[in-house]
This record gives sequence, structure tokens and C-alpha cells, in this order.
Amino acid sequence: MPDLVVLLNDILRRVVMLAWGVFLLTWSIGWALRGAPIPIMRLKRSGQHMIEDAVWAAFWLSMGSTIFWIVSVVASSVAETIGGPRVNITVLR
Repeated sequence: MPDLVVLLNDILRRVVMLAWGVFLLTWSIGWALRGAPIPIMRLKRSGQHMIEDAVWAAFWLSMGSTIFWIVSVVASSVAETIGGPRVNITVLR
């Protein structure tokens, strides 16, 4: 059972790191498009939309990580109370 927990924790950590990387890339590209000295307003608006979407994605990513952390703390407390093995799950913040 601990091997499964370690595997899931590792997968979760990698997915969260990838999601934060995609956020930073999208946010950077959005600002580059929005601030570019080009006269095409449609392209600048698409940059603004990318920035807004990246900020919303970061918000929901942090909320999901927080909720997962709370659930893992509660599950560990319940497992400790029952007498089962303690499961240490850390979420990358």
C-alpha cells in the first residue's frame, strides 16, 4: 500500500509542476503578445485573453492543491486515530 501512495504522490507532484510550467509559459506569451509593438489589435486581444485564462488556471490549480492537501491531512488523522499506517502526502506549493 505505501508503494501505491508514493507512486500517486509522485504522479501528482509531476502533474502539478507541469501545470505551473504551462501557466508560466502561457502567461509570458500572453504578455509578450499584449505588449508587442504591432498594430494588430486582434492579436493583442488574444494576448489579453491568454493572460486572463492563465490567471484563472493558476487560481484553480492552487485551490485544487489546497483541497487535496486538506483531504490528505484529514485522511492521515483518521488513519492515525483508527490505528492504521500513517500516510505522509506532501503537495508541491
